[in-house]
This record gives sequence, structure tokens and C-alpha cells, in this order.
Amino acid sequence: MSIEKQEQWLESPLGQYLQEQEQALFDQVVHDIFGFNAMQFGMLKMPLLRHCRIPYQFNADGGGGAIRCAPHQLPFQADSLDLLLLPHTLDFSEHPHQTLREAARVLVPEGHIAITGFNPVSTWGARRLASDHEIYPWDANFLSLMRIKDWLTLLDFEVIEVRMACHMPPFRNSSGQGKLRMIERLGARFWPLMGGVYFVLAKKRVIGMRLIKPAWNKSKLKAGLLPTPTQRTDIQNKHE
Repeated sequence: MSIEKQEQWLESPLGQYLQEQEQALFDQVVHDIFGFNAMQFGMLKMPLLRHCRIPYQFNADGGGGAIRCAPHQLPFQADSLDLLLLPHTLDFSEHPHQTLREAARVLVPEGHIAITGFNPVSTWGARRLASDHEIYPWDANFLSLMRIKDWLTLLDFEVIEVRMACHMPPFRNSSGQGKLRMIERLGARFWPLMGGVYFVLAKKRVIGMRLIKPAWNKSKLKAGLLPTPTQRTDIQNKHE
């Protein structure tokens, strides 16, 4: 998946619709999450951290961003990120389960992860079955929400919130979309689990870890951050 194809699709009426829906979801969530370091992996055209109050923010992708890397091989130390956004990252990862393992490794205890993915049990999933799987975004993995939640549970995440978006069928032209806004409202009300996109917010839980409130010193935040995020001093292990 090339960034050029992704950005070209995001400029289409359907892509802009998806951006509008997902931006609202991320804006509502990131505002209330705190810490030192926040990263967005993928969908670089979308400023998903724009309302985040975490002081040091950066993005990454396999083909662009502040850091270029594979999502299943993040060049960060363990317990170094407070917030990690994965907008459709699992959809286009060759190793989605390992990508989540990496997320669990780099997140601090009580750190948050926010994920969006295409829902196979929706009109978007039906459109994928009828489309050329070589064309973006129908070449995505379309992992089920149940599978994502199972993987998160196995990795000791607690699912905090699940939402659905993009209930409108994935038509190409803007005129078709305008006529179907009613379906968007009806779908959100009567078929809430059949949105084209799911949003999951989860928190990393580590048994036996005790958090100590940090001393906020912004002058130390950026030191040595790339490629290794700010070193944590606010977590005390039970074995200390």
C-alpha cells in the first residue's frame, strides 16, 4: 500500500467522508489522555493528534512521517509511549497481530491505544467482496472487531470504549452520499454494529505495577526522543 494511493483515495468524496467521521472520534478521545509521548502511525494526512494535550507528539509510517518503520518493528524502547494511534494500521499491516504486540511493548502501563479498522460485517465489507482487492482501500485486511478485541485481551489490554462510524454505504460520488445521509442516521440508531468502520480505545494493564505521578519538566521531553521516545521515570515495578 503506497501513501500516494492512500492520499489520492482520501481526496475522493468517500475518502473525505471517512476522514470526517474518524477525525471526530479521535478528537473526542485524545483530548482527555495525558502523558509525555504520543504517536500516530499511518494515515498521515489526518491530524488525529490535533486536540491531544500530550506535550511531545510525532507520527510514523512505512513510507513517510517523522519516523519511517514497519508497524510490527517499532524502533522504541519498551514502556516509552503514553498514547498510540493506529488508524487502519492493522488493516494494512502484513503482520497485524505482531503489530499489536509491538504496541503493547512500547506503551507504558496504563497507556492508551486507539484503533480504527474496516468492519467486514457492513456494507463496506460487502463492497470489498465485490471489488478488485488490488484497489485501495478494498485491499485492506478487514479484520473483525471481535478478533481485535480478542487480541487486545490476550495482550492484557482493557477495552475502554467501542464505537462505530460510516454507516452510509460506500458510494463513489458525492451526490449519492448526499441522498443517503438519512441512512447514516438510521444506521447509527438501528444497526449500530454494522458501521463501515469501528473505533476501539483500550488501556494497557500490567499486574503488579504501581504508578507514581511524574514531575513535569518540559525541558527534558525532547531530549533523545528520536528514535527512542522520552525515558520514563514515573513507573515503579513491584519488585523494586
